[in-house]
Amino acid sequence: MASPLSPPRFGRLRGLQGKLLRRYDHQPLVACLSGLYGCRWRRWERSRTRPGDCCCDKLEGASLVLLVAAFCLTLVFLFFWGQAENDYNDFDWFNFGNLGFWFPWSVVLLVIAAGFFTYVTVLVLLAVCLLSESQKLYLHWSHKIGILVSLTFSVVATAVLSDLWSKEWTTLLLSFQVTAPYLHVGGVLLVTALAWPIAFYFFRMSGRGRRGLILGVYLSVLSALYLLPLGLYSPCIKEDGTLGPAPALIGHRGAPMLAPENTLMSFEKAVEAGSDGLETDVTISVDGVPFLMHDHTLRRTTNVHQAFPNRTDTPAAMFSWAELESLNAGAWFLSLNPFGTAGSLGAEDRLRAAKQTVCSLQAFLQLAARTDRRVIFDLYRPPRGHPFRDSWIQRTLEVVQNESSIRSSQGLWVPSDLRSLVQELDSELQQTSGSRFPLEELQSSGIVTLNLHYSAMSPRLTSEYAAVNITTNLYVVSQPWLFSLAWCSGVHSVTTNAPQLLGSLRSPLFLMSPDEYDLMWILTDLVSLVLIFIIFIFHWWRERRLTSCSSSVTPENGTYSKFSTDLHLPVSCSGLPTSCSPVHSLPVCSSTTSARQQSPSF
Repeated sequence: MASPLSPPRFGRLRGLQGKLLRRYDHQPLVACLSGLYGCRWRRWERSRTRPGDCCCDKLEGASLVLLVAAFCLTLVFLFFWGQAENDYNDFDWFNFGNLGFWFPWSVVLLVIAAGFFTYVTVLVLLAVCLLSESQKLYLHWSHKIGILVSLTFSVVATAVLSDLWSKEWTTLLLSFQVTAPYLHVGGVLLVTALAWPIAFYFFRMSGRGRRGLILGVYLSVLSALYLLPLGLYSPCIKEDGTLGPAPALIGHRGAPMLAPENTLMSFEKAVEAGSDGLETDVTISVDGVPFLMHDHTLRRTTNVHQAFPNRTDTPAAMFSWAELESLNAGAWFLSLNPFGTAGSLGAEDRLRAAKQTVCSLQAFLQLAARTDRRVIFDLYRPPRGHPFRDSWIQRTLEVVQNESSIRSSQGLWVPSDLRSLVQELDSELQQTSGSRFPLEELQSSGIVTLNLHYSAMSPRLTSEYAAVNITTNLYVVSQPWLFSLAWCSGVHSVTTNAPQLLGSLRSPLFLMSPDEYDLMWILTDLVSLVLIFIIFIFHWWRERRLTSCSSSVTPENGTYSKFSTDLHLPVSCSGLPTSCSPVHSLPVCSSTTSARQQSPSF
C-alpha cells in the first residue's frame, strides 16, 4: 500500500525540477548590462546566442581576448606597484633629483593603476554577466579604445620601472612569501566561480574543437592553482616555538616620518619610538666639521636656494660649518610632507620641526651616548679640491674618539676604505660590511655585522652568518609585511623609516605551522573541486532535460507542438507531455492536464 505522503513528495520533487529547468528573461538586467558594455540600450539591438553558436564574432572575440589580457596585465602591475610601497619615498626623491621639483609621483601612479584596473575589471564582469544571460557580446568602440589605453599604460609602466627599479621585482617575489597562501585561496575561489558560465557554454557548444579548447584551458589553470602550493616557500610557515625574537629597530636618518630627516629632532623621535640604534650619513665641511647629510647637495633638505641662490648645486662638503649652521633644515618637511605624516604633528612639534638646522656628527654622537643607542653611518669622501679629501677618515675618527662621549663599541663602522687603518686606530668599533663576501673573507676582515639591502634577505645565509657570530642588518624596511618576513627569516636588525609603526608589532602578520597550512590548502582545493563537479553535473543534466523538452511531442488533434528553449522561456518539465500557453505575455509550459483545458498557442 502506497504511503499517503508519496504524491505530495513527488509533487514537490517535480516542482523543484521545474524550477531548476526554468529560464528567466531578465530584461531590465540585460538592458543595463548591454547598455554599459556595448551601448545597446534598445531591445532590437541585442541578440541571444542559440545552442551551438559562438558568443561573439571574430572581431568581438579578439576584443574579448584583449580585454582579458588587459585585466591580467593591469592586475599584475597594480599588485607589483602596491607591494613596492616600501620604496615609494625613494622613488619620489629619485624623480625630484631628475625633475627638480618634488611631487608624490608614486601615489599618482598607484591611483592611475587602480583606476585602469577597476575600469577593466568592470568590463570583464559585464562580459561574464552577459555571457551568463546568453547574450552576444558587442563591445562599444569607446571601451575598445579604453582597453588599449589600459593595456599600453600597464606595459609601458612595467617596462620603465623594470629598467629603473629592477630590484622591485625582487620585492614582488619576496611579497609572495607572505601573500601567496592568500592569493592561492583567492585564485581558487575566482576560478571556481567561473565554473558556472564555463559549464553553461561548454554544454551548449556544438563543435568538439571549441569545447575541448575551453575545457582544456580551464582545467590547465585549475590544475596549476591546485598544485601551486607545492612550489611555495615561506619562512613564516614554521613549527610552533621556532620563531626567534623580533629584529632590533634602527632609525633610518632618525624617524623621518615624524621629523625632518638627519636632524636632532628626528633622532630624538626615533629614540622615543623605541629604536635600538640610529643610522645616518656623514660628510665633512670645507673647514673640517663632520655633519649629517645624505644628498650630494643641499637642495632637497635645506633652504640653500634662498640663502645661497648661486650655490644651489654646489656639493654640500664645499660649504663651511658656519654657512651650514645658518641653513634651515626643517621647513621643507612641513611644506612637502614627503610621507604624508606632517599633518599628524602637534603645534609644538610643527614649530620645532620648522626651526631644525643641519646637525653635526658630534651632536648626533652625544645624543646616542646619552640614550645608549648604537650608531651606524655611511661616510662620504669629500670631492676633489677639498682640504680633507685624503684625511676624511682620520678626521671622523677624531670626533668619535675625542670630541664625543660615545663608546666605540656603540659604533658600527661601514666604510670599507682604509678598514685596516681604522681597526688599528680603534679596535672597539664594530666593523660592518655593506657587501656579502665569503665567510672566510668576512672573518679575516674582522666583520661582525652585515648591512645589506632587504632584497638580499635569505634565511639560509642569515643562519650561516649567525653561526660564525656575524649579525645581519637589512635596510630600508618600513612596511609591516616586509618586517614580518625579516622576523621570520631570523634577521637581527632592520633600518627603518617607521620605528613607531614596526615597534608596535607583537608578532609577524603571517605566521602558520606547516600542518595548518596543509590543512588550509587541501580543504580549499577539495571544496573547490566538489563545487566545480556539482556545477558541471548540474549544467549537463539541465541541458539534457531542456533538449528533451524542446523536442517532445504533444498529441493534440493528431498534430504536435514544438517550442524552442533557446529563447529562455520559462519551462516546467516534469517528464509528462507538455504544451505551451501564453501567461503574462510569456509562453509558459504546463502539464498535459492544463493543456486540455485551453488551446495551445504562442
